[in-house]
Formats: sequence, structure tokens, C-alpha cells
Amino acid sequence: MGVIYEGKVAKLMDFGAFVTILPGKDGLVHISQISEERVENVSDKLSEGDVIKVKVLEIDKQGRIRLSMKAVDAE
Repeated sequence: MGVIYEGKVAKLMDFGAFVTILPGKDGLVHISQISEERVENVSDKLSEGDVIKVKVLEIDKQGRIRLSMKAVDAE
């Protein structure tokens, strides 16, 4: 936890973006974790193929990875 990766935006959703942080490993940046400011549309801040820095917040029991862009900016 707390590791920062440079990842590639793989897919945009209404609720956030899936980011590939390692080959075969995607995590979700929830829309609330993109920016300190309120984000209306994920596509206003991100595009598929963008390379961004993300921090791992949590890996749940199902192996889903929660990521944050906000937490990187806070460091």
C-alpha cells in the first residue's frame, strides 16, 4: 500500500478510470480520487492512453486495486 506507480489509462467509465499499473494489473481511480476539485466528467481530466502517476490506496480481498491521483499530488 502507498506505492506510487506510473500507469496508463486503459478505460474511462462514468465513475472513474481503469489504469494499468503493471502488465495484466489494472486498478480503479474513482472519480472522487482524480482531483481535489469536483470532477463532473472523467473525460474532462483524463483520456485513454494518458500516462499518469497513481498511488495504491487499497487492495481488497478480491484483488481489486483502488488507486488515487489526489494522494500523489498531496505528497
